[in-house]
Amino acid sequence: MSSLFSAKNKEVFMTPLGLNNPVTVQVLGICSALAVTSKLEPAIVMGLAVTVITAFANVVISLLRKTVPNRIRIIVQLVVVASLVTIVSEILKAFAYDVSVQLSVYVGLIITNCILMGRLEAFAMQNGPWESFLDGVGNGLGYAKILVIVAVFREILGSGTLLGFNLLNYDWIKDMGYINNGLMVMSPMALIIVACIIWYQRAHNKELQEK
Repeated sequence: MSSLFSAKNKEVFMTPLGLNNPVTVQVLGICSALAVTSKLEPAIVMGLAVTVITAFANVVISLLRKTVPNRIRIIVQLVVVASLVTIVSEILKAFAYDVSVQLSVYVGLIITNCILMGRLEAFAMQNGPWESFLDGVGNGLGYAKILVIVAVFREILGSGTLLGFNLLNYDWIKDMGYINNGLMVMSPMALIIVACIIWYQRAHNKELQEK
């Protein structure tokens, strides 16, 4: 049991949450970070979907890594990811249809998400199932973490709500001169917020600062 949660495995899981975050450090998955973060709910669902798909795709590829011919490994990876994405998409349509409509084509585009393909190629093809699972969960949660942070700022300041609950759309707040910032619900603001997170992270971590 101790080997399952060794220092190396903990590092595999924790590093993507901070020092090697797939969005702010590796700069992957930016397109969906811009597209699905105007509201918190779809951002959470998207983050969880990517986490589940990355984790289980890593496990499957890790189990198959010694049997898949090198020349067709990318095709196999795509088939595995596409199968998992299809399953997740159908589950969303069945149990969270409104959210699936908000996510639109971006669930399907998880197939081409650079985070997934990068982890399959760089980690799952060289490591065992458990380590690959931890790597997938860590990178998925690292991605979800940034989506949630961006979505919180955008929904509160852009719509005055959070998860559908009214926070700022009150007459007494408007009487003080506050109005919702329509720019926050536009994609450029997502990019600006991500840039601010990158700046903050680099400013507070010497390991990320260029020499």
